[in-house]
Amino acid sequence: MVSVQDEKYMQMALRLARRGIGSVEPNPAVGAIIIKANQIIGKGWHRKFGGPHAEINALENCQTLGVKPGGATMYVTLEPCSHHGKTGPCTEAIISAGLAKVFVATTDPSEHATGKGIEQLRQAGIEVQIGICEPQAKLLNAPFFKFVFTGKCWVTLKWAQTIDGKVAWADTDGERRWISNEMSRRDVHKLRRRAQAILVGINTVIADDPLLTARPSRGKKATRIVLDSFLRIPLDCQLLATVDQSTVMIFTSQNAAQANPHVVEELGARGAEVFAYPDTRGRSNLHCLLDELSSRGITQLLVEGGPTVLSSFLKENLADEIIVYIAPKIFGMQGNVEITRPMAGLWESVGLNSVDIKRLGDDVCLSGLTQKAIDEISTSPEDSFEVYTISEPVNE
Repeated sequence: MVSVQDEKYMQMALRLARRGIGSVEPNPAVGAIIIKANQIIGKGWHRKFGGPHAEINALENCQTLGVKPGGATMYVTLEPCSHHGKTGPCTEAIISAGLAKVFVATTDPSEHATGKGIEQLRQAGIEVQIGICEPQAKLLNAPFFKFVFTGKCWVTLKWAQTIDGKVAWADTDGERRWISNEMSRRDVHKLRRRAQAILVGINTVIADDPLLTARPSRGKKATRIVLDSFLRIPLDCQLLATVDQSTVMIFTSQNAAQANPHVVEELGARGAEVFAYPDTRGRSNLHCLLDELSSRGITQLLVEGGPTVLSSFLKENLADEIIVYIAPKIFGMQGNVEITRPMAGLWESVGLNSVDIKRLGDDVCLSGLTQKAIDEISTSPEDSFEVYTISEPVNE
């Protein structure tokens, strides 16, 4: 029987888990709370890729507080691991600590898990209850669940726009200006740390000369991808100048690669990887790209391209998550690029689920999941992800 108090504790564990987002990928973010005599005696979360798991950190927190966890109850957002990986099995630590009961939000569908950890705990005489706050736990790690269930990477589309739908503008001196504010731009760097690959189109590279790196950087660096069908990438761009910092992939057509062997050779000499897609025979070349990324174990792709690139992903029904930063500005005729024009060519409307709206200073960030994404992480008709929230303003 799950009580209101049990749900409260699991919600606390979920909030702890969110602290790991951007540092633990491609592993899932996990949080854990340990309760004894109606008091929190330990809490922890998975802090970084390759580091101790949430359960271990929560048990160590008990030691720091000088409280023995024997007979206590743990609330953990994902099934404890029972295998030896970069760290030891969490199940062994839980059993050794003498916990009496474990609430698990959702099972781990990975091949090495699939209920093995839960079974090991039960065999040791520990009571295990599954399913409390399960939809929220799946949403928290939606990219992880999608990759396990489908073998495909999670695709996030992100852009910033004005109230009147402009995504770029040039001042009278021709210099490009920011649309979103500094808080929104810092938030984008969190998205970049979460992803294992970041993608833009060649027009963005030519116009903005971006680095596509997360600042400050933590742990693994994302692969930087440029959609460049005709190999127009400037050889003096910042991406090619920083290949030693993280991988740069140029996604082009075989026709362009064959017609420009000297460019392919020069890109290779600079350390960039040229991936030439074959004749797709009517199938979108974006499918070809996503297949390649998934085969490399990339679980999350962040698309920061312009309107044409963004609308291409939407037309092919390839987007899982959409994040839009809206600035309280109206550019009118000064805005030289509109998001609305290419989006008008969409064949079907796109609705969002689990919508979240948060304030970033004067900017507003709206995010949500597509129905395709919801379908791919659902394992039961009873799963309910129709969650609409308005976050409190972010004060920094």
